[in-house]
Amino acid sequence: MSPEQDAYDKLRCYTLLHRAPSFIHQHVVDAFTAQHANDQTKPIGLTFALVGLYLLVERRFSGKQIQRVHARLASNKRPWPVFMLPLDRGLMTVVDVTATPEGVERDAAIYAWCSSVWGAFHENRRAVVELLGQFGIADLSQAAPVLPDGRG
Repeated sequence: MSPEQDAYDKLRCYTLLHRAPSFIHQHVVDAFTAQHANDQTKPIGLTFALVGLYLLVERRFSGKQIQRVHARLASNKRPWPVFMLPLDRGLMTVVDVTATPEGVERDAAIYAWCSSVWGAFHENRRAVVELLGQFGIADLSQAAPVLPDGRG
């Protein structure tokens, strides 16, 4: 098993057992999926990952709110966009996140990792926003804020 996959498995266990009602596990899945996407990645997987990262980083959605958006998107069978895969996928990795102590520090590292990955995919921002608009998810101003420690 690669160090990245091992760290991802450990981080998934940590977030699945996390008591924060915001469900930070969703952010971990989205960041890892986007950071490791390649030509074999299903378009729906990368679409959902980028939507999740956008909603977290720019709109401050919680993991539970992102799951509801994902469900809404999934309810409409359609071809998914093809996104550009940047060479640089962000400065942080899942290994960096798991190197931080559990608790508030690790939760903040998860948010920093998500921000790093979303920043690497910035050229896809317009396509993500347009996709959400097609589903009537244009006015996202009602989202409750998510704090870097996973509360929210």
